[in-house]
Amino acid sequence: MKRLGVNIDHVATLRQVRGTVYPDPVAAAAYVEQAGADQVTLHLREDRRHIQDQDLRTLRRIVSTRLNLEMAATETMATIATEVRPDVVTLVPERRQELTTEGGLNMVAGGKRLRTVIESLRAASIPVSAFVEPDPRQIESARELGVDAVELHTGPYALAITAEAVATALRQLQAAARLAASMDLTVCAGHGLHYENTARLVVVLPEVEEYNIGHSIIARAIFVGLEQAVREMRTLLDHPETATPARRT
Repeated sequence: MKRLGVNIDHVATLRQVRGTVYPDPVAAAAYVEQAGADQVTLHLREDRRHIQDQDLRTLRRIVSTRLNLEMAATETMATIATEVRPDVVTLVPERRQELTTEGGLNMVAGGKRLRTVIESLRAASIPVSAFVEPDPRQIESARELGVDAVELHTGPYALAITAEAVATALRQLQAAARLAASMDLTVCAGHGLHYENTARLVVVLPEVEEYNIGHSIIARAIFVGLEQAVREMRTLLDHPETATPARRT
């Protein structure tokens, strides 16, 4: 069974836009676990645009499945992670101006800086994943730098419009997933996935063990409720050949 990580960042986004105390991402985490998620994922950004430090610390106390902390590869964030001790850290790139993460972390160019952060996390017994492009060079560099897992960036696949572009993106993901698995890396995937494009990946990427999905689930929850939205995605992962995708309402 594929693990489903539900990213709750955009619950906090809705809270922060009005400066209220609701909706509470901590409460959201309880709902998504109850609905069948295997992991709660959150991104503590350096600009704190949505998730706040207190959210992270409270979630560490209440999450009973797995807590996946997405963060920039900086010493400051590594210090926070070693204090809070999530179940896994996923290193992601950050730019202050971006609306959302725009691409994979450059493991080839990261060199000593990335190695320092990865080693400090692993010294604290925190498994490390890296969010990367489905590029052999990036995966090979990630392995050399000592990560335990890679999360393949599925954005190009999710944004592809033509059949040719979709096929190209799928071939890249398939090759990347096979390569990562051959290196004994845990293979995850995420970014831009929704109820109409996820099932195909589950079928054609048997190496992928975990999907992290956020925006589409939170958007769907506006219409059907958070528990139902998570259950629908859980069904897509468990029965991709037969599940009827929910509409993107």
